[in-house]
Amino acid sequence: MPEPIYETVVTTQAADGTVHVAPMGVRYVGDGDVLLMPFKPSTTLANVLATGRAVLNVLTDVRVFAGCVSGARREWPTLPVEGGVRLACALGHASLALREHVDDAQRPRLRLARVAEGRHGDFRGFNRAQAAVIEAAVLVSRLHLLAAEKVDSELRHLQIAIDKTAGPEELEAWAWLRQAVARHRAATPANDR
Repeated sequence: MPEPIYETVVTTQAADGTVHVAPMGVRYVGDGDVLLMPFKPSTTLANVLATGRAVLNVLTDVRVFAGCVSGARREWPTLPVEGGVRLACALGHASLALREHVDDAQRPRLRLARVAEGRHGDFRGFNRAQAAVIEAAVLVSRLHLLAAEKVDSELRHLQIAIDKTAGPEELEAWAWLRQAVARHRAATPANDR
């Protein structure tokens, strides 16, 4: 049985304090440690290795996922917390410290321990449009790997949830993702899709 992966947003800082925001699937291991497996090269990986710190953000504003992976919006308001910064829109966060680094040519394993946590809002649950945006964001992050027909089929299915349950934030996020697909297609020769 595969380990569950939870879609979150990780904030890190470079040694000079520059903030990086990245949607990332994480696994929970042991007594609450967080396992990150960023692809090489990645800013998240470089920042965690440079500072030994990261902040895990739990949120329902799916514009963060869509904005980051589509390139429509990468900067989001943050607030200082122990060991870094959290997203201002986060319902909760966990400040993390690097416990173990296992290098790999493609996806190193970073095991991080929780050093502080905070709750900033109530989680009411996800509506179907929010879940659809997260799924579409994952597709957009893999446009270079997936066949155009697969992407189109998945997006048609996800469009149903958008049409039935999206609010203004989900509609904005959905538009960013659709624009990213269109940009990718315009930049990719037809025989490479």
